[in-house]
Amino acid sequence: MGTWENIDVIAKKVRNKKLSPLELVNKAINNAKQAKEFNAIISLQEDVAMQKAKKIDEKIQNKKDIGRLAGVPFIVKDNFMTFGSETTAASNILKGYHAPYQSTAVERLESEGAILIGKANLDAFACGSSTENSDFGVVKNPHNPEYVAGGSSGGSAAVVALDVVPFSLGTDTGGSIRLPASFCGVVGYKPTYGLVSRFGVIALASSLDVVGPITSSVEDTQLILDVIAGKDGKDSTAVDREKSYITDEESLKGKRVGVIKQFMEHGLDGEVRNLVENKINKITQSGAVVEEVSLPILDEALACYYIIMPAELSSNLARYDGIRYGHSSSSAKSINETYIKTRNEGFSSELKRRIMLGTFVLSSGYYDAYYKKAQLVRSKLIADFEKTLSKYDVLIGPTASTTAFKIGKNINNPLQMYLMDIITVAANLAGVPAISIPIGMSVNMPVGMQIISKQKEDKKLLGIAREMEKL
Repeated sequence: MGTWENIDVIAKKVRNKKLSPLELVNKAINNAKQAKEFNAIISLQEDVAMQKAKKIDEKIQNKKDIGRLAGVPFIVKDNFMTFGSETTAASNILKGYHAPYQSTAVERLESEGAILIGKANLDAFACGSSTENSDFGVVKNPHNPEYVAGGSSGGSAAVVALDVVPFSLGTDTGGSIRLPASFCGVVGYKPTYGLVSRFGVIALASSLDVVGPITSSVEDTQLILDVIAGKDGKDSTAVDREKSYITDEESLKGKRVGVIKQFMEHGLDGEVRNLVENKINKITQSGAVVEEVSLPILDEALACYYIIMPAELSSNLARYDGIRYGHSSSSAKSINETYIKTRNEGFSSELKRRIMLGTFVLSSGYYDAYYKKAQLVRSKLIADFEKTLSKYDVLIGPTASTTAFKIGKNINNPLQMYLMDIITVAANLAGVPAISIPIGMSVNMPVGMQIISKQKEDKKLLGIAREMEKL
């Protein structure tokens, strides 16, 4: 498979007629077919992509504006509403569903000339940390097909690591972009909550979900964020953006960097620790002021997350009832049976588990004991991040405590699987931006480092991450 140049370079070559959009789409589709064994893609839309490439070609010939991403192929997680193929969220309950509109993020990319070629595999409704919960089969790690790619955006990370496309989009509710990025050895970015519109993206937990890019470099991440960020009248949670997210070269000298003590303790694998500490040493040598920082509230973050997320999920998945769209049980004899049988047939065991957890914590008599208390802990977590980040430019630590694990290892142990999110969930609860960048290999598997900054300081975070990436 052919590798890709930086996105900006590809688009410039298209504008200068050194590359054609048809060549790029053909290359991406061929790459996708060669990578079939990794099961990273649910559907390809060859004909639609070719038609879009021809239209961009016509614009070039007629000297019309073709946008900043002219002809660049991309893939999105299959919980984004798109034209040209089904939108399934990797669940049987939505098999055969064709969306009546597209997500804002996809619309913004296409308006700049990017070409969608397919939809990536994921844990059904983005519920999982390994993409083993997909009704379309597990995604295999590009570095070793016996291992998981991470989740829930496992397919989105794998297609970039496999060089199928230069970039993809994923969603991050508790680490679902950063964890697979770490496991696959690519860059995964979770922006500030609300910076990218969630309109047209199938909801998991609405107060936690964030749309973000997965790329091969921080520079590419800056460009994609610059295209998709900003307010949207169709998403009331969308926030104002900065004028640009593209940064100039900047030194790390004098930057204040906090190493999160709790992240360096959570059952950290020895080689992961060594690689993170090696990166910390390089950051120190570059002139940054590096100090250990403690946030004791982080010990409560995972428990807090696994109360709030299932509660919101159980509410959001109530709409899949076999009446309006998606799968409907053919054996049901009454409306009540339709609800029960449709959901029983359409939802996987992991979705049922989370729906039951969420319904329980919202139920009468338990709401105050669980859900309300979790929200109070979340408020404390937000305040502690705000206070700590007023003293530091960024906070750092590993993205995950281990490298990717073998397929099947944790699938029958939900608690162990949930623990995979222990380092990533806090950024979602606090709504702060966070990125995972690759920092090396441990026993031939990639390791990522997580960098976190203050809410709405995405540009600053990406500038620092870009410098740290070089070390």
